[in-house]
Amino acid sequence: MNLSISPSRLMYLDLVREVEDLLYAEADLLDARQYEEWLDLLTEDIRYWMPIRKNVPWRDQSGDVSAEDEVGWFDDDKSTLSKRVKQLMTGIHWAEEPLSRVSHIISNVRMVEKRESLADGESMPVTCRFFVYRNRLETETDFLVGRREDHIRRVDGELKIARRKILIEQSVLMAKNLTVFL
Repeated sequence: MNLSISPSRLMYLDLVREVEDLLYAEADLLDARQYEEWLDLLTEDIRYWMPIRKNVPWRDQSGDVSAEDEVGWFDDDKSTLSKRVKQLMTGIHWAEEPLSRVSHIISNVRMVEKRESLADGESMPVTCRFFVYRNRLETETDFLVGRREDHIRRVDGELKIARRKILIEQSVLMAKNLTVFL
């Protein structure tokens, strides 16, 4: 019985694992409120965007998400994300006093293009699903479920998130606020 795996398959599996490690480490940092370290996982030119979902008829299903030039829940760059982090870290953010308890679950991580490697400066699309649980005070509980479409780029040997499109499965936001990063 031959149990050998081709070198190209091993390289592919190694890259898949590196991508998964990045996304799982990101979830851990966010759950631990290590936001400055989380910012280090993002490229300087990141676009962090969450369009609004729309209820549309079957024939118009391709238009169920606000377009890139339309309003979204947020459309942030690194500077804006840094300001949001600084605001949260003051300890006096109205929506995070007292602090929320948050848990990110990431699954179905998939490289959209089958690749064996990613050289410095190159990027590739990656998708995943997420479930974010947030509890605050005695009675406030939020469940945010959806998918992410990321572009991962290698920068100085490390994988970083260069673009994120977040699609939640709600057309009406049920949470009172969006203080969690997705």
